[in-house]
Amino acid sequence: NTTVIVTVNPTPTLTATASPTAICPGGSSTLSATGGVSYTWNPGGLSGSPVTVSPLVNTTYTLIGTNALGCSATKTVAVIINPSPTITVSASTPSICAGSSAVLTASGAVTYSWNPGGLSGTSVTVTPIVTTTYTVTGTNLTGCTGQKTITIIVVPIPTITANASPVAICPGSSSTLTATGATSYTWNPGGLSGTPVTVTPTITTTYTLIGSSGGCSTNTTVIVTVNPTPTLTATA
Repeated sequence: NTTVIVTVNPTPTLTATASPTAICPGGSSTLSATGGVSYTWNPGGLSGSPVTVSPLVNTTYTLIGTNALGCSATKTVAVIINPSPTITVSASTPSICAGSSAVLTASGAVTYSWNPGGLSGTSVTVTPIVTTTYTVTGTNLTGCTGQKTITIIVVPIPTITANASPVAICPGSSSTLTATGATSYTWNPGGLSGTPVTVTPTITTTYTLIGSSGGCSTNTTVIVTVNPTPTLTATA
């Protein structure tokens, strides 16, 4: 009789790890393996160790590892996709007058960063000098981020002028007040509207002009001087 030996080579004892095991959408994870001499990862058909993956959904990767004897084994590792926050943003007013402020408020995450300005917090106060688009980046508890933008329109303050013609009158006479630089005008005292307006003050009076355009206003003044009438004496 005789004998023959059949050798059964061992299969590799594999380990497969993902770092990190949970990522944000668009992020990457590094898959690493030990226990073999060659490795293939599926889905994707990637070879070697380590390899980098960027799955779009929760994915279980299967590692096929082969040892130096040609025997293979498999191992699995999962990569989880944490959701990004859905950010909403609002403003106390969509437009402001130059020099005024608006309050921006965000929701949907736990921490917020605003740019331009580098401000942080759920609500921030901004005072842009020109129309500005703000971007808020919100971060949730898993460290994933989402973004939203909002535009604050800045309406310029009108530059107005006020004139009186004539600037000095006698008692009982009138002066014409005119204005330029805005779209609507109010004169005080008197509550007169528009341009031109006629006034007949009895004493020297400072008139305040309020000029408005696009909901924003400013003011200036003009003085109408009332000259005294002469005090006469006549003798014979």
